[in-house]
This record gives sequence, structure tokens and C-alpha cells, in this order.
Amino acid sequence: MSENALTAALARRNAGRPPVWMMRQAGRYHAHYQSLKRYVDFMTLCRDPAFAAETAMGPVHEFNFDAAILFSDLLFPLEAMGMGLRYDPGPKLDFHLREPADLSRLEGGEGKAALLSFQSDAMRLTRARLRPDKGLIGFVGGPFTLYVYAAAGSHERAAQALPGLASGLYDGFNERLLDLLARNMADQAAAGADNVAVLDTAAGEVDEATFRDRIVPVLRELLARFRKLDAHTPVTYYSRGTGPAQWRALDGLPIACLGIDWRHDLAAVLAEFTDRWCIQGNVDPDWLLLPQAEMEARVSEVFARVRALPAACRAAWISGLGHGILQKTPEGNVRRFVQLQREVFG
Repeated sequence: MSENALTAALARRNAGRPPVWMMRQAGRYHAHYQSLKRYVDFMTLCRDPAFAAETAMGPVHEFNFDAAILFSDLLFPLEAMGMGLRYDPGPKLDFHLREPADLSRLEGGEGKAALLSFQSDAMRLTRARLRPDKGLIGFVGGPFTLYVYAAAGSHERAAQALPGLASGLYDGFNERLLDLLARNMADQAAAGADNVAVLDTAAGEVDEATFRDRIVPVLRELLARFRKLDAHTPVTYYSRGTGPAQWRALDGLPIACLGIDWRHDLAAVLAEFTDRWCIQGNVDPDWLLLPQAEMEARVSEVFARVRALPAACRAAWISGLGHGILQKTPEGNVRRFVQLQREVFG
């Protein structure tokens, strides 16, 4: 597979303009997505590979992003494990894990990844439609985030799931999950992903010690199992609400890229951490809700500070947001962000 700006940045050797893409770039803010939703529901958009590829390609065509990302949902592994999944309009599972006895209702293991083959099929169709200079990103949910959804129904209810870390519920869940998730990652890579992201949106809901002692060891095991199946595809780890103390706990893990949220000074993070990882992020998604002139002024200031950094820092940066594009975001602001990024970094 030929190198593009995304893969060069992941290897921390990008000599040209840093690549730009945005989490949830194919989503509810976008007229293309809304036009598809007039014909099919969200689950069909995800499960039908042709619809998923069309959805993923929409913002690449519209805004000229440097990468497409698999259009899917991080909760499908829970459905594959037997928890059911529907959207009404948000995600709903058929049941939640309340105590260790509930684990008997789950079916795990590598073979269950076959139930997620629609994702790999969508990746192949998306890759076939992408220009060679565009990257392709796959993703899975982080084990802790998937556990929180399984136990509490939302990544924002991590506190309700924490008793399971002591009761054995968390450990039993991961015993069933990790081979399935590692195979899912490997299947996405085999289908054409340049990069597989592990999105751990609930990881910042726990203290530093819990992150270090309970989240990181499971992540290490997941990545070890993935590396047995795929030795080369770079991995991004994104955890919302974390900071340098948590990031340093990731030392030694086979992670190529660290995704950071909007709470951190981007230039400072690039200056400190690009000797370890590529950095992805991190403009505040709320800025894209502002009047365009104000949005442009704020983003221009961030870009100017990054532009002033040594070239080696910029060589290890993937430009974008610190979380997903918000539903009410004007398309014009997304377009202007991408244009501005090209003007500044050319």
C-alpha cells in the first residue's frame, strides 16, 4: 500500500502539509448524510456496505478531507456478543451487566468477529473509491468504554459501572471481548485500513490510578492479541478527558498515535510528545458552532502556534478536532476549517 499523508504522519515523517480529518465527519450535520437517512435508518447505513461506503465518502468529496473513516458504530461488538442493539434514537441494548452472573449471557471469542464482516466489506468498498493519496481509518471501541456501555448503557455513566471492577464483572467481560475485538481490528486492517483507532471515550471518567492499573493492562493485552494477527498496521488511541499523567501510562504499548481532546494546548503537546507518538487533534468542536469569522480567528491562532514549531513536530501531527463534529455545526465552518488548514500549512 503506497504512503499517503496520513500514513506518513503516523510514522512521524510527514514532510508535507499535515493531513486533516475530523471525528464524526460523516454525520448529522452533513446534508449528504441527511439525504441518505431519508431512505434508510442508521442501522442500515452501518450494516449495508454500499450505504456505509457512500456515507463515508460524502465528506471526503464535499470537504476534501485527507482521510475517510469507516462509517459504523463502536457498539456492534456488544451486539455480536449477544446483547442486542437498536437505536431509539440513541443506542439501546437488550440488557445490561449488573453482576458476574450476567456474564453467562455473553458469547465471546474470535469467531464472533464474523458477525462484523459488514464493516470489512464497507472498508473494501470505501478503499476502492478513495484516491491513492487519501487515507482510510478503521476503529473499535476501547475495552473500558465498551464495558461501561455494557454495564451502564452510556459512556457518561462510568461511575455506575465501577463496582464491576472489583466484583469480577469487568474482568469476565474482557475475557469474552478481547479476542473478538482483536480479530475485528485485524479484519479491518486486512480490508484496507491504513490505521485502526481505539476510541476510549469513557476512559477519562476514572482517576489516574484506575486508568493506570485497570484500563492500561487490558489495552496492553488487546494490542498484544492484535499484533499476533497484524504486525504492522498502526494503532491510534483516543481517550477523552485524559491528560499527560494518563498518557505516560501508555509508554511501551504498541501505539503509533495519541488522540487528544480539546482541553490541551496543541502546540505544547506536540512539542512534548511527538518524540513518542504522532498526535491527533485537537480543536474544540464547539468552535465550529461560532460565527465563521470568530471560528477562523481562533483556529488561525492555534495553527500559527503549530506552524512556528520545529518541522519534526508538524511531521507527527494529524489535524482535526478534539472530539466529534457536533450536530448543529454549519457545513460552511467545516469547509473553511479545511481550507484554512491548507492555506496555513500549504
